[in-house]
Amino acid sequence: MTTLLLARHGLTPLTGPVLAGWTPGVHLSEAGRAQAGALAVRLASLELDAIVSSPLERCMQTAQAVAEGRPLEVVGDDRFGECRYGDWTGRPLAELAKDPLWPVVQAHPSAVTFPGGESLSSVQHRAVNAVREWNERLGPRGVYLACSHGDVIKAIVADAMGLHLDQFQRITADPASLTVIRYTPLRPFVLRLNDVGGEVSGLRPPEGSEDGDGGENITGSDAAVGGGSGTT
Repeated sequence: MTTLLLARHGLTPLTGPVLAGWTPGVHLSEAGRAQAGALAVRLASLELDAIVSSPLERCMQTAQAVAEGRPLEVVGDDRFGECRYGDWTGRPLAELAKDPLWPVVQAHPSAVTFPGGESLSSVQHRAVNAVREWNERLGPRGVYLACSHGDVIKAIVADAMGLHLDQFQRITADPASLTVIRYTPLRPFVLRLNDVGGEVSGLRPPEGSEDGDGGENITGSDAAVGGGSGTT
């Protein structure tokens, strides 16, 4: 039951008005550094087995805030990197909203390949493959954090929830938010989505829970019928 914590990077000067993509040198703003620090405080009590990050500066800064004081180095992994938006990179979102491709991105993202860039389906493919590889590497009791970008996180969540990529725009990943997915032999469980506050001590599965404990708090591959009492 590998547990993945997906963190989106904190705010940057471009977040919101501009599609930053792989624009180099985009660092966290003062507000973004505060968000990264707050995320680090929230996660301080949770033992992590690895911290992985998109190689882009805004993600590395966020991940390094979480890694501070831990015996872990942040490992860069391009597969968690932002979508390569090609000709859309660095352009204002208000301008892009008038592009004929915009409504396709909104309604049929699985059909989108950005001009001069990559397809959203390839983004999902590489990101999910990265998750599977890290899950295998860290084992069934591994708990790790991957710092990434909004569309990448949404694509991973869509896969975990068994949604077609065309539904991934229904998912939200705010700056410095935390999304948690637990992968079991049968199915993934989305434990938290776009979480910007709350206790994290219950995110590490209890000892001996690899196959479920048979009680009301189901922790294996079976869903708790009726909802259960929660994971904390």
